[in-house]
Amino acid sequence: PIDQFFPCYGAVVNYFNQHRNIDIPHAALPWVFHNVVPTPCQGGGFLGKAFDPFQISGDPKTLTYRNKALKSPETLPSARLADRRFLLDQIDAGLAPDAVTPAMTELRAFYERAYELIGSPMVSRALDIDKEAKSLRERYGMMKEIPRGGGNGAEKGYGRNMRGQNLLLARRLVEAGVPFINIYDFIQQGQNWDSHNDNFNQHKKFLLPQADQALSALIEDLDDRGLLETTLVVALGEFGRTPKINSNAGRDHWPDCYSVLLAGGGVRGGSYYGASDASGAYPADLPVTPADLAATIYWRFGIDPKREVHDRGGRPWRLADGKPMRDLFEQS
Repeated sequence: PIDQFFPCYGAVVNYFNQHRNIDIPHAALPWVFHNVVPTPCQGGGFLGKAFDPFQISGDPKTLTYRNKALKSPETLPSARLADRRFLLDQIDAGLAPDAVTPAMTELRAFYERAYELIGSPMVSRALDIDKEAKSLRERYGMMKEIPRGGGNGAEKGYGRNMRGQNLLLARRLVEAGVPFINIYDFIQQGQNWDSHNDNFNQHKKFLLPQADQALSALIEDLDDRGLLETTLVVALGEFGRTPKINSNAGRDHWPDCYSVLLAGGGVRGGSYYGASDASGAYPADLPVTPADLAATIYWRFGIDPKREVHDRGGRPWRLADGKPMRDLFEQS
């Protein structure tokens, strides 16, 4: 995450929830999107690294998965870690007040936060996905066929669906009280949504069935546990695909028209909002902008989208210039 860019949604929610004592205010898994370098606007941005997401890396579909985000190495038992903390306290206590810089103060806050997370049984339990029944893990998705001609990583087509296992892990984080969770879905077991080639086979055989099973499992699971009404599920890409098919039977990038799925959080189920033209190129009815979606998300978190945050130079920025889509919800 790059600090001169605008903060992501989760960072903003974290920023306005600073007064709350939350173990993990914002999580991202299994990794942030990157193209050689990390793509902007996935972290705290100009709000600072304190508002970056808690990164939960790894592939929970594997039988050997053990999340190491809060695991100390075997060479660092708890007693030794406590000794290190005591030594740090002693060093800090010996510093003259005028020797303490803002950077040192900020770093110390990170240390304290890390110690709190390491010692949190709630976080450890949430990350222990092996506590889930095998039947539920399989409900979130199994891949039973190796994609043919899928390219990078196609041999990983068998076994649990990585997308689904990350959504299951997200449900556990919701139960643990994590307010905002990002699931990045740009590559899944050798397949991704950037379908410049062989678009129709990729979607029909591999991408859509797995996404459908994983998302439906999450929504049903949240509903069964009484969590759906208080959890807003948002599924979207950063742009759409071209209405015209290219010479490789694929579709290229297209920012002018695409769809977003919303569930839970008071959304009117089984409905749709807006429509495209006949070719799916441009909105024809009730167009919604990314700013409207941002305003809607902030509104559902109780944050006025017209509020402002300031960048490193002190310049004010409104959270979102759009308007909340109140008509999508049972109670506005």
